[in-house]
Order: sequence, then structure tokens, then C-alpha cells
Amino acid sequence: MTVRFGILCFPGVQQLDLTGPYEVFASARDTQVDLVWKTTEPIRASTGLWLTPDRAFEEAPAYDVICVPGGGGVNPLLTDKETLDFLRSQAATARFVTSVCTGSLVLGQAGLLAGKRAATHWNAMDFLQRFGANAVNERVVRDGSLITAGGVTSGIDFGLAVIAELMGQDEAEIIQLSLEYAPAPPFNAGLPGQARKEIVAAARQRMARSREEREVLLVGK
Repeated sequence: MTVRFGILCFPGVQQLDLTGPYEVFASARDTQVDLVWKTTEPIRASTGLWLTPDRAFEEAPAYDVICVPGGGGVNPLLTDKETLDFLRSQAATARFVTSVCTGSLVLGQAGLLAGKRAATHWNAMDFLQRFGANAVNERVVRDGSLITAGGVTSGIDFGLAVIAELMGQDEAEIIQLSLEYAPAPPFNAGLPGQARKEIVAAARQRMARSREEREVLLVGK
């Protein structure tokens, strides 16, 4: 039986949040992976890559797994009723409701994180409590039918974890090996606790504008 995945594909999405899990999901047997958005017009990711949604909201089936990636484009979604309503509708029937990076904030705004353990990017962890979630500093967190991932590259770990849940560990390991996913980064600077203080400060500065916008949008949360 084909497993259907729907990944939200919106302007300003962090492309690796989307393409990492996409590659894992599409590499599994008997899967259909759709990029879904309001229309099927091409959209531009945060770093300039053009992506074309496969389906519009109105023609999307009930997905087994619905996934919300993150990125700067998340901010407009926090007040986007059409998108939030779509996610609530999908969540009502999906086997797993999922996110990567700051996509979890959109799930939170849709009311899907209350009382749940959840992950997000390290620079957005403090936002989770505003949605009644219990922030967990891990790369992949499962709480019942909710599966959330930490920042950006965590999406690959997340994708493998989802496949293991749906199809078993053997299938996930075959995909991991096929993709040669064996991380060995050249620098030990992937988390604030690992990086030098000046690197953390510089990274925060680069993300400051998006965070400030988010603060304004979530006033009162």
C-alpha cells in the first residue's frame, strides 16, 4: 500500500529542510511524495532555489504524513489562515503530523503542539512554550503522532526516523546506506554549546531580523 507524504512548499522555505526529508521519503519503497501549496506556481526558497509544488491545497489528498519545513518564509504562515486551516484538516486524519526546524512554530500556531514534546531550531526553542509545548533539545522528537526535528540538517535524521516508524528499521537503514549518510563535519560548531562564542554571536546576528519579525507576529502568545 502506497504511503502518501505531503510536504508544505512555500515561498522562503529553507530548501534543505524540505529536500532532505524529501530525498529520504522518495527513496523508500511504495511512497508518493507531494510538494503542496496554495497553488502549483513555482516558489523560490530562501536561498534562491526554485521549487514547483505538485498539488494545490484544494486538490491535495488526505496524507499519511504531513510535514512542515522551516525557514524565513515561516513568518508569514503564522498569520496565514488558509495554511493553518489546511494543516488542521490534514492533522485530523494523518498518521503522523511532522515538522523540520522552525516548521514546528507553524504547527504550534495551528494548535497542534499543546501539551506535546517538540523540537525546533536552537535559535527558536524559546518560542515553543508559547504554544504550550515542552521544548526538547534533540534532533528528532516523537510524541504520539507528532514527530518534530531540530534545525535544518536534522531533517535527514527525521526522515529516516519516520521511515523506520512506517516501514521498519531495515528499510531506513537501506536508505541511510544508499545515501551514504554518515555525518563527519569538518568543524565541531554545529550547536551553540560546541561553537566558539564569537561564532554563536555572528550566527545569531544573521538570524536576528527573522527572529524580530517572529516576535512581532507572536505578540500575546
